[in-house]
Amino acid sequence: MITIKIGGSVVENLHPSTISDIKKVADQEGVILVHGGGKEVTKTCELLGKEPRFVVSPSGIKSRYTDKETAEIFTMVMSGKINKAIVQMLQKHGINAVGLSGIDGQIFLAERKEKLVIVNEKGRKQIIDGGYTGKVTKVNSELLKMLLDKGYTPVVSPIAMSKEFDMLNIDGDRAAANVAGAIQSDKILFLTNVDGLLMNDRLVEKMTNAEAKEIRPKVGFGMEKKILAATEALDMGVKEALIGNGQRENPISAAISHTKCTVISK
Repeated sequence: MITIKIGGSVVENLHPSTISDIKKVADQEGVILVHGGGKEVTKTCELLGKEPRFVVSPSGIKSRYTDKETAEIFTMVMSGKINKAIVQMLQKHGINAVGLSGIDGQIFLAERKEKLVIVNEKGRKQIIDGGYTGKVTKVNSELLKMLLDKGYTPVVSPIAMSKEFDMLNIDGDRAAANVAGAIQSDKILFLTNVDGLLMNDRLVEKMTNAEAKEIRPKVGFGMEKKILAATEALDMGVKEALIGNGQRENPISAAISHTKCTVISK
């Protein structure tokens, strides 16, 4: 079993071989896809006259600030446009995909963040309202396993339900990590637009979980979240986390065989 997180940049420029790669792995061992699409959300916000806002935590994690209106746009784009486009593409190539948002069947339950501590433009810590952002607390693994057992390929958008039944924006990488941990995937693969973790312009091919935790504060915004999610998945029992380039030919097979990717293991 493998959980795959497809970044928005990969969705936009999907290599033809990626679909056949997904089909091959799905037929052999089963696949769950969790997707991103932040750039499309930002684009739609701008078209609707809603200026996107991003914040940075004291530990250096950059994320989208989500007020109620942004949460509605996020849900519309992620669970509508992007999710259904991926499902359509997979169905066209013989993969019996089922598109779901994280609120369907309460796939993702999350705790709403009441307050956020951020670093403002002056470099000082500041406390702001948490908005409609959440941290995953539970995954409905039974629903996902049932779909897999019936031969379906779940495609899940990173929207969660709070205990107050609000729709919350959750980070796609960490959502995928929680899925992988809940269903005890053998592997989790983060497909992005680079070959993996680059340090001093060189690909880091292998790391232990402990090394990844140590190096995480030293990497850039986008990759930092993937390293964090990878270590969280490993802490939840996943055997191996992979970060690979989704715009290469046969990216899933390449990553599984440890070719041109970053491998993080216990």
